[in-house]
Amino acid sequence: MGVAVVEVKEKIKIGDKIHIKGATTDFVQEVKSMQINHKPVKEAKPGDDIGLLVEDRVREGDIVYKIVEEEEKKEEKKEVKKRGRKKK
Repeated sequence: MGVAVVEVKEKIKIGDKIHIKGATTDFVQEVKSMQINHKPVKEAKPGDDIGLLVEDRVREGDIVYKIVEEEEKKEEKKEVKKRGRKKK
């Protein structure tokens, strides 16, 4: 176990699945713990710098990807489409 400092680009929360990839790094894990300013948080938003508990070694320059399941993508599309309709 270790800690990676990550600049958040997309909303992330406890329970999300992430893929960490770099020149010699490549693993998938669930977000189990993260902190902002040494305080535990359940969610982080774009622009936040977080400390992320990681299960394997990470290196500077590695990239963290949030894994979005296909069903979630479909639901997001449905929701956007639903909100995009005008009421008469």
